[in-house]
Amino acid sequence: MKVAVVGATGLVGSKMLQVLAERNFPVTELVPVASERSVGKEVEFKGKKYKVVCMADGIAAKPAVAIFSAGGGTSLEWAPQFAAAGIKVIDNSSAWRMDPTKKLVVPEVNADVLTADDFIIANPNCSTIQMVVALQPLHAKYKITRVIVSTYQSVTGTGKKAVDQLFGERAKAEKGSTEEYPMAYKYQIDLNVIPQIDVFLDNGYTKEEIKMVKETCKIMQDDNIRVTATTVRIPVIGGHSESVNVEFENEFDLYEVKELLSTAPGIILQNDDANQIYPMPLWAHEKDEVFVGRLRRDETQPKTLNMWIVSDNLRKGAATNAVQIAEYMMGKGLL
Repeated sequence: MKVAVVGATGLVGSKMLQVLAERNFPVTELVPVASERSVGKEVEFKGKKYKVVCMADGIAAKPAVAIFSAGGGTSLEWAPQFAAAGIKVIDNSSAWRMDPTKKLVVPEVNADVLTADDFIIANPNCSTIQMVVALQPLHAKYKITRVIVSTYQSVTGTGKKAVDQLFGERAKAEKGSTEEYPMAYKYQIDLNVIPQIDVFLDNGYTKEEIKMVKETCKIMQDDNIRVTATTVRIPVIGGHSESVNVEFENEFDLYEVKELLSTAPGIILQNDDANQIYPMPLWAHEKDEVFVGRLRRDETQPKTLNMWIVSDNLRKGAATNAVQIAEYMMGKGLL
């Protein structure tokens, strides 16, 4: 299968190539696509080098599927052009997520909504993806009414510039380095947390927080789920962590909750208090699964559960989820 990766030279695009190779997706020909300034550069895939081409040449190559990770503006301009050429697009930006004519897909939750008529499929926000994977089996059994989530998000969610800032600050603090480094954030991130991800809206929430609210309901196909979020950037690189408080319509049994999560697709349960085993970005790094632990009742009100969810945001939160969508479509004959 001929596959295009749009934004192939970026942090997520590079991870897309890695995940495609690791999962042995049947790529017969790779078409790496990027902006004009990257045209002519080379990327490596399964030991072979491929030259980066421009958008127009990517369309002319007629891939079966194009996996986009090049930003919202690029996606808005070019995804429809790829789709018009008969190329299925899986887009990792926020451009199409809340478009009512586009599907927003996490394969473990709602892959069955996809049809042969879907030519632009949206990949959800990284922090939303890992949360809904963990929530779906519980919603099916107990019916979720409300979710309160606080996130602890890796600097890799911002991109390479933020990673460089973190390690630049660390080198300066620990070794007295005088090397210049970029500032992805307004404030220092090393030894700090920043309670702002994306821009503030008129209601005092950030765009990242509202994404989690709206995307959760769309993916889980239930507008009655009330979600409120606080999203925070922290100085780690392994993945995003989330403290999630879930209120149900029906009473739950904690042992049954553990059983549901331990057998649900895409989840690894790490819930061994006696041995201090719980999810951490250190363990989630470079893994495709969503890790869940710290399961306990909220003792302040009935039918409410506290849980801790961790996942590698560049993999399940972006690249892996996109590739899984392509795998599902291929398996169902939609590619």
